[in-house]
Amino acid sequence: MKDDDILAHINRLIAEERELRTSLAAGSISSHEENHRIRYLEEALDQAWDLLRQRRARREFGDDPGAAAPRPIEEVEEYQQ
Repeated sequence: MKDDDILAHINRLIAEERELRTSLAAGSISSHEENHRIRYLEEALDQAWDLLRQRRARREFGDDPGAAAPRPIEEVEEYQQ
């Protein structure tokens, strides 16, 4: 996966998060549904941002960015963006 692909994935996740919050505000979904899906989206965003950072760091230090791999949710959860 290339940096542009990762960024596109991040943008899709952010757009979905916004849609969920709008749906909740409009009463289209319950807070339980929104909370469950938001949790998944936040975890996926943490992983994607971490992967992008890994790729950029590898490139900066002359390593192969393609060797970067997604880390487990437990490892990247709640990283500061």
